[in-house]
Amino acid sequence: MEREESRLRSTLSRLSRPLMACAALALVLCGAAQAQNQTGMAAMKSRYEELQGELSNNAYQRPLYLNSREQDSTVKGDIYAVLAYPFAQVREALDSPDHWCDILILHLNTKYCRLLREGGKTTLRMQVGKKTEQDLNDTYRVDLRYHGGSSAAEYFSSSMLADKGPLDTSNYRIEIEAIPLDERRSFLHFSYAYSYGMASRLAMRAYLMTVGRDKVGFSVVKRDANGQAQYVSGSRATVERNTMRYYLAIDAYLAALEAPAGERLEKRLAAWYGATEQYPRQLHELTREEYLSMKRKEVARQQKPGS
Repeated sequence: MEREESRLRSTLSRLSRPLMACAALALVLCGAAQAQNQTGMAAMKSRYEELQGELSNNAYQRPLYLNSREQDSTVKGDIYAVLAYPFAQVREALDSPDHWCDILILHLNTKYCRLLREGGKTTLRMQVGKKTEQDLNDTYRVDLRYHGGSSAAEYFSSSMLADKGPLDTSNYRIEIEAIPLDERRSFLHFSYAYSYGMASRLAMRAYLMTVGRDKVGFSVVKRDANGQAQYVSGSRATVERNTMRYYLAIDAYLAALEAPAGERLEKRLAAWYGATEQYPRQLHELTREEYLSMKRKEVARQQKPGS
């Protein structure tokens, strides 16, 4: 009897060791996640305080700060903005991949988007192309891998990454994080970045010498003798325009949530176009009807079964 009890205790001891190890690992991971949440939340609160002047006094007609930088063949745009939506609503809309295709398709260059879950991986499969109507066979495929980040009661973050893009662009990265400010407002950080090679550098140069010669971004690099703003050009201007377009897509998506489900698409499209037209020097490309007609067709195309 004693021998059997001893054998049972030995067996239970052996079985409990991996369970205890798993429990210890879970506690470590939980602690690391909490630390990451606290660090991200503190950094966002600090950034909000630092940007009070820019958020309240700028040329955007909204509480928004935008900057960009170019280094080692990589360009990045960052937007910090106060959103007029409760944090719970912002987190529900943005802290998962489920709604991102509805957001990304608002961008002029996004011609198709489909959420895929395969083999434990989540991918937003996009086709990108011109700012006008285009057959999908003539577009470029970009697979954005969705990475869940931190998620807590007062902070969340996530990212989407793509190794390759059009021509020889690469290392696409979309990152987002947010915190609550009060019961009705949230503070958002959105960033968009990619790298480029020689072929895309030459393509950009040709573009800026032809149809893109008058294209500018939002950052003021200097003022002329009359005090008129001279805006950034080149790759930084491109990333600033697209960062702003993506941010306005997020805002348009959130704004349309108050409408009945059947009316939200039209609300999103109208809100996005109206917002971009506040910045015609940088963002105007199509008439309102041209944009609405094109996007209705693209949304219908990506909603087709089996597409």
